[in-house]
Amino acid sequence: MLKANTLLISGLATLCAPVLASEKINNYQSFTGYTGLINTPNANVIEVGHIDLGYNNMLDLKGREYIDGHNFIFSAGLFDGFEVSGQMATESIDDNLFYAEGKGQLRDLSFNAKYQLPYIPKDWFTVAIGAKDIGGAANNYETYYAVASKELWDFRFSAGYSVSDRLTGQMDGPFAGIEWQPFDWFALQAEHDADAFNAAAKVTVPKKWLYNIGELTFTSRFYSNTEHSEEDTSWGVNFKMPLFTKPEYEAIESAPEPVVSESDELAYFKLNANKEPVTIKDPNAHRYFESNKEMTRQAATLKHALVKDSFESVQVGFNNDKQIVVKFENSTFNRNDLDAIGLVLGRISQYVSSEGIEFNVFMSKQDIPQLSLKGNVDEYREFILSQKHPEVVVYQGTMPLPRALTWVGLMNTNSPYFKPRITFSPALTNGYATELGLYDFSLAVRADVDIPLWQGGGINLGGQINVANSDDFDEDAPFRYFREESEFDRATLYQTFALPYGIYNQTQVGYFKDYQDYMGIQNETAWLSPEGRHKVSANIGYFDYQDFDANKDTQVVSYQYNWVERDITLHAEAGNYFYDDSGFKVESRFWFGDSYLAVYAQDTNVRKIGFAFSIPLSPRKDMSVTRYGQVKGSEAWRHSISSQVGESHNNLAFNRAYLPSNAVSLDRKYLNQGRLSKAYLYANFSRLRDVYLEYK
Repeated sequence: MLKANTLLISGLATLCAPVLASEKINNYQSFTGYTGLINTPNANVIEVGHIDLGYNNMLDLKGREYIDGHNFIFSAGLFDGFEVSGQMATESIDDNLFYAEGKGQLRDLSFNAKYQLPYIPKDWFTVAIGAKDIGGAANNYETYYAVASKELWDFRFSAGYSVSDRLTGQMDGPFAGIEWQPFDWFALQAEHDADAFNAAAKVTVPKKWLYNIGELTFTSRFYSNTEHSEEDTSWGVNFKMPLFTKPEYEAIESAPEPVVSESDELAYFKLNANKEPVTIKDPNAHRYFESNKEMTRQAATLKHALVKDSFESVQVGFNNDKQIVVKFENSTFNRNDLDAIGLVLGRISQYVSSEGIEFNVFMSKQDIPQLSLKGNVDEYREFILSQKHPEVVVYQGTMPLPRALTWVGLMNTNSPYFKPRITFSPALTNGYATELGLYDFSLAVRADVDIPLWQGGGINLGGQINVANSDDFDEDAPFRYFREESEFDRATLYQTFALPYGIYNQTQVGYFKDYQDYMGIQNETAWLSPEGRHKVSANIGYFDYQDFDANKDTQVVSYQYNWVERDITLHAEAGNYFYDDSGFKVESRFWFGDSYLAVYAQDTNVRKIGFAFSIPLSPRKDMSVTRYGQVKGSEAWRHSISSQVGESHNNLAFNRAYLPSNAVSLDRKYLNQGRLSKAYLYANFSRLRDVYLEYK
């Protein structure tokens, strides 16, 4: 009956909706995890920065047969042509495999990857290679394949060759498939997966019906002639969305003269054309401002606007050499310090209308220099108006201050000190596809309080409240030792220094709690190259148990390379970690705006590969800091999932390659998540204009 209904619906859809013809063929997640048809891949990959969450009930039971079970699939596009995915396959959701109810059942976690080969013209065909069930202990679905696809009209034809050890014969030999998408919301698929012929229909709910959040797709595999299943039908559902949307800035190109229409939304920038010209009598008057009184008014108006924008430690000054100086600290654009720079430069071009002025901007945090910029106000205004790229010089840290400055108003308006900043975030520990259940978790709500006291120094306090647990994280359950407890776990005094040659140093002393109580000291020293592409750091800690006579010490050296042109950061670290394991870890982070997807591998006392993501839990601009403080969400909340590799088992291993962390650190507070550099600013220069247009 299901097969008949599916065919009837397919036929009616084909006959009744000719006006909704598809402009391009969509990419769908297959039942086996990779982008493709039903059981076979095509040569396409998921779009960059998108994720696809899928579920289907066609369970491949250890490569022997197909039964009614559960497949949960997560896939993501990391960069052009490359996708990764993870799949949890299980016969039951909650059965304990150690008990009679679940004895002998399958529960498996696997990782997959696919890469579309470059340099082949798209109008020829596309080719991809991939692997399924990479590494791991029990490789129930290990498969390697190569596939080519060609699109013609509303059809996509795919063919390839694969190798696997599954007894069913699926994906072990040549395979082929055809996709026909007559409409944007409907597609038919047919394939031979090296074992059997399969056919499916897909219906997609348009994105605009879901408030442009994402696309919902329903799949019916209505035919299969496999001999390894009692049923030839199965179903699935997928939700695809751009979880991390990379801002699409307009290209910046130099132009001889900007062309600005009278209706331009930035027309208020234009200077008063009827303003009387200044008569210059002194032959050396070009060295001075046309009117000191007028410049004082402009600087005062600028300073008032910056304070209103919630910047701290605001100072504005000018001199007779046509230079204006702005010093400030950013406390509201916590997701990315570039947004603060962009708004400040936009305000300067808005309020400083005298001609030929040079701006000098100094950004710091608790009087620790971060970045400094120098450029021409008129050129930057043209950039705002018409995107003509200005010449801006960027310095890592600070730069020489212009001489003979006249400061406007109070020297330091809106001090950052003695104002607590409270950051809320979830604390989550979990287990995936274990013998105890498909998913177990312990969840707490965490609060970290940062109280700046003096230059580079302050107090950091932290604690959390447990709010929910799965049964296996209860107080008398197997995962009880790893649950997120309600506790006060941080009380440290920190001091940060900016040293010569791009070196930053931070020391924290105080109370740490990681399952046990410690008094400890932790020091981090980091060096940034002049362009900011390279960062080398060393983290050293000593922790003394409070409940018995013993101690721990950690020593980890790390390196980061900022590939700013591709929005990728590469990380490597090695050393002795907190839980007495030693070894190394490597990670690649693929950035989309202020979020990233990451893949990593580590080898300490266990070898693991994993996938992680980091997202901001706050808006682009946080609430202002009042005299009572500030409340905000975490600017970078990270979650990861990993699996052991290279062993005959896949035992859980919590907190490997782990160091105690604080909400206050060099990367989080001072280095813009490791991205505070002139190279990063130049590569994302259009973001400066974008943030001003949003908050002008």
